[in-house]
Amino acid sequence: MAQTPQGQTPNEASGSNAEKHPDDWVTGEEPMTGAQASYLQTLAQEGGEEFDPAMTKAEASKRIEELQAKTGRGSA
Repeated sequence: MAQTPQGQTPNEASGSNAEKHPDDWVTGEEPMTGAQASYLQTLAQEGGEEFDPAMTKAEASKRIEELQAKTGRGSA
């Protein structure tokens, strides 16, 4: 088994980016998950924004990123 530098995942060590853009997700048009809905409600409340319970998984993912930037949550 190949070893990676300490503190890195195999994808980080190889330079690969396995994360897909939400628009490219096979399941992106499905309703958002319960976890996404819960987190979005929290972020929307903190950011003074409306929560849309009818979002798809892909839409919810993008909105989470927007609200994280606005609220400062999720930043490293």
